[in-house]
Amino acid sequence: MRHNASSALLGAFQGLRISPATPLRASSLASTICRPIAAPTVSAAVAAHVRLFSATATRAGSWLEPNINRKKKMMKGRPRVPTGGSARGTTVVWGDYGLRMWDHHRRVSAQQLQVAENAIKTRLRGQKYRLFKRVACNVGVYVSGNEMRMGKGKGSFDHWAARIAVNQIVFEIRGVVHEQVIRDAFRLAGQKLPGQWEFVKKGDAPVVGITKMDGITMEELKRPRKALPPAEVPPVSPSATTTPSSTAPPS
Repeated sequence: MRHNASSALLGAFQGLRISPATPLRASSLASTICRPIAAPTVSAAVAAHVRLFSATATRAGSWLEPNINRKKKMMKGRPRVPTGGSARGTTVVWGDYGLRMWDHHRRVSAQQLQVAENAIKTRLRGQKYRLFKRVACNVGVYVSGNEMRMGKGKGSFDHWAARIAVNQIVFEIRGVVHEQVIRDAFRLAGQKLPGQWEFVKKGDAPVVGITKMDGITMEELKRPRKALPPAEVPPVSPSATTTPSSTAPPS
């Protein structure tokens, strides 16, 4: 009885086989051996670490909402103003035109940046362009409720924000668009954002702190504003020049 059950189970498995159960002929086997084997497009080491399918949604994050745990509290802090001789982030890099803030450093919320981006896209609808974002909202702002007593904790998460230093580029545009149209789009975006904003082009002078490097080198900027007076050497008295032997009392 057991033998019949095992044979029936074996027959069922053989019926599920995809490849034919009959052995290959000698001619087909020889042609298979002599046929050149095509090189695989992906190496085995790389293919071993590639997940072909996943039902879990990935959280890649964006420039308005990063992939950071909201329950982990963080300090809002202040924007780092590059006053020590750095002009990083004050010039147009990828695009042809940019929008730069020039009045004061501040924190800008993700909602304000999204409204400014939508204003630019609405004004440039139908144009061929590419918009670059130079900032990222990676600072979490936590707010306590109204009439909350002191000592009850930091508060719950409210929104994401970005630290924008003075004279930092926020948006850049490159494309087949007239300059006046881009000026108008950046004007609308600047009205949606807090602070004062200016229109800059690629090749404009960088800014260190609040000083534009237009005809000024970094050596001149680090040089003192006024000439220092020469150090005065105190006069040497004649008594100090006498030798100890001459001042010693006679024996």
